[in-house]
Amino acid sequence: MDHIDRKIIDILQQNARAPLKEIADRVFLSSPAVSARIARLEREGVLSSYQARIDAPKAGYTVKAFINLDMDPQRKPEFYPYIQGCPHVVECNCVTGDYSMLIEVLFRTTQELDQFINHLQQFGRTHTQIVFSTPVEHRGVPLEPPGEAGT
Repeated sequence: MDHIDRKIIDILQQNARAPLKEIADRVFLSSPAVSARIARLEREGVLSSYQARIDAPKAGYTVKAFINLDMDPQRKPEFYPYIQGCPHVVECNCVTGDYSMLIEVLFRTTQELDQFINHLQQFGRTHTQIVFSTPVEHRGVPLEPPGEAGT
C-alpha cells in the first residue's frame, strides 16, 4: 500500500460515496486507475465494506452506553452467538483487564438498557457507563506509512 492508496482510503473513510472523478482529481490519477486501486484494496480485504453513518440521537437512540462484562472464558462459545444476535450492540470487544468484554450499545430508553443488562448478567458481572457526550465521534483508521508513528 503506497501513499496514493492511503489517500484514496482516507477519502473513502470521509465519504464512501465520493465520485471516482473527485477521488481521481484529489490523488492526481485517472478515474480508471483509481477504480483499479479500489478494486485491488477490496480484493485484499483492506476495504472491507461501505456503510452509512447514522446520527443515533436523530434516529431516536438517545442512550449510548459501554458495558464491561466479566465472563468465564469457557462461556465464549455460547456468548458470541448471543451477542452477535443483539441488534442494539454496536460493537463488542474481547479485552484485557478486570473485565473480559467491552460492549458498546445504543438504546432509546434507560429502561431498555436496564432490561438488556439484566439479560447480559446471565454471562457474568457487569459494569455500565452511560455516555453523556461524545467529543470525538468514531473516525476512520489513521493510515501512516510503515515505520511512522503519529500523534
